[in-house]
Formats: sequence, C-alpha cells, structure tokens
Amino acid sequence: MPIFPKKLETGDLIRVIAPSQSLSIIASGSRSVADRRFGEMGLNLTFGKHVDESDLFYSSSIEARIKDFHEAFNDETVKAIFAVIGGFNANQLLRYIDWELLKQNPKIFCGYSDTTALQNALFAKTGLVTYSGPAYSTFGQELYFDYTSEYFKKCIFSNDSFEINPSEKWTDDRWWENQLDRNPITNSGWLVAHEGEAEGTILGGNLCTLNLLQGTEYFPDLNDSILFLEDDEVSKSVDFDRDLQSLIHQPSFTGVRGFVIGRFQKTSNMTDEMLANIIASKKELSNLPIIANVDFGHTSPMITFPIGGTAHLRAKKDNSLLKILKH
Repeated sequence: MPIFPKKLETGDLIRVIAPSQSLSIIASGSRSVADRRFGEMGLNLTFGKHVDESDLFYSSSIEARIKDFHEAFNDETVKAIFAVIGGFNANQLLRYIDWELLKQNPKIFCGYSDTTALQNALFAKTGLVTYSGPAYSTFGQELYFDYTSEYFKKCIFSNDSFEINPSEKWTDDRWWENQLDRNPITNSGWLVAHEGEAEGTILGGNLCTLNLLQGTEYFPDLNDSILFLEDDEVSKSVDFDRDLQSLIHQPSFTGVRGFVIGRFQKTSNMTDEMLANIIASKKELSNLPIIANVDFGHTSPMITFPIGGTAHLRAKKDNSLLKILKH
C-alpha cells in the first residue's frame, strides 16, 4: 500500500539537500529569490551540512550525500525535503540508503530530473509517495512562476484532488543567466496521440533516468500504472524513441494503462509529427490513452505530481482530462 506523507502547513521546516549537483552552482541571486518564495509560503528553510560541497562533477562524495539524505529523513522537525537541482549521479546512492529508516519516517521528498532515480526507487522499496516537481533551484525564477506555484501548492499543501489544465504560456530559456530576458511562448495545448480513458498509479519522471533502474531491485512494478515521462534537451527524437522502446521491453509493461508525456525542450528538435510517428511505430502503445506536451519536465512552468499517487486520464480530442486523485 502507498504511504502518503503528511502535507505541509505554515511554519513547517524544510531541508534542502544535494543528492546530485551541489548548491554551489546556484547563483546567489537565484538563491535569494528561492529563499523568498519559501518564506512567502510560511516555510522555514534549512540546508544539509554537505550541500555546498563540490567536486569535478559539481557534486560531493557518496558518503556526504547519504549523510545529508539520512539526516533529513531522521530529523523529526523536518517536514519536507527538496533536492537542490538535478544532475547525473543520484543513482550512486541507492546501494547505501537505509530504506527502513525512510519507511519509518515518511515525509515529502520533491525534485525532478535526476531525482527521478531516487523517487521511483523509494516507491519500489518502501511504498513512500514522493513528488516530481520544482527543485529548490526552480523556486529561484523571478518571472512566470505563478502556474508552477499554483500546482505545487495544490499537491503539497492539500489532500484534495485536482485537475490539471494547460498553462497559457511556457518558456524554454536560460532564465538563471538573465532573469528579465524571458521569451514566453503561447501554449497550443495538449497533443492527444491516442484517445481513451484510464486510471492508475503514477510512475515515472525523467525517462532516461528511470531507465537506469531497469534490471535492478529499485525498478518499480509498472502494473496498473499511468506513466508520466519527459526528457531534456540532450534527448533527440532518436534517443527518446529507443529509451521508450527499452521501457516497453520491461516485463511488467503490459500492465501500463496510459501515458502522459511532458513538453520537450526546443533544442531536442522533437516535433508533434515526430512524436506521433514514434508512438505509432510501437504496437504495444496502440490501445493506451496518450497525451503529450503537458507542463512538466525541463521547460517552465511545471506541475507537481505524486510518484505513487493516483491519476485519472481521459484523452479525447477537445475534451481531455487529467486529474490527480490521490497524492
């Protein structure tokens, strides 16, 4: 059975840790904005002891990251844990995690991208529901943050079910280099690749990171799931195609009930036509409801969704519905 952590309340203590890349890569200006945003929500920020350490990979030792990870879960005053940012090496921690400690101390764990490895492993090993959503660094955006903030609060501060609607505009710019030089793009809405309706357990996040868990004890059971999948700028159409195919080859894939695909970054050069062709080429997807260009992944803004929670998906031309039921 899924373990749902207690939702946040005003006055709660937050711990920021760096399971992947270090806080040292985040500019002071972005940190100031992030700190202010947490304060405006009535949350008190604390940081792991090793969060600023940085090596050749802009990360820290496995030992240092595990210490901060365990201390955050073990500290009863901490109500939620946020990853600083993504990166490339969170899966290094899996063999060293005290899963029973985490199971006995359930709390909110939020982040995206490389954090996907920890989140899906946590659900597979303990049943703890985690949250794919803004990392600490994401809160450092000065502009165009309202949509991200709205869905974060709906998912993290409340137990009520909620519907997800497309954003009015989205961005794919290096906002951390120039907070004021933003170029919002009008959102044309979701792409319905296959019509249908389904309900199931939410799994996924960053596709290439999820696939790192294949063949291990940390890979979640895909039966009765709705997969939320996205990838970043380095994932071209050919990369997404073979990464998706690899996921389809997993034994429990036959139990997947539907797909929700996050928006691709512009430099991936993925078009709606390319994505439709990739999906059409895979007979295993022919009977699954699938929507794409949803607001999560490496563009802004982003929704927050529960890995291990429950979603209802209706994919239908001009009448699609995506609703988070249990979170």
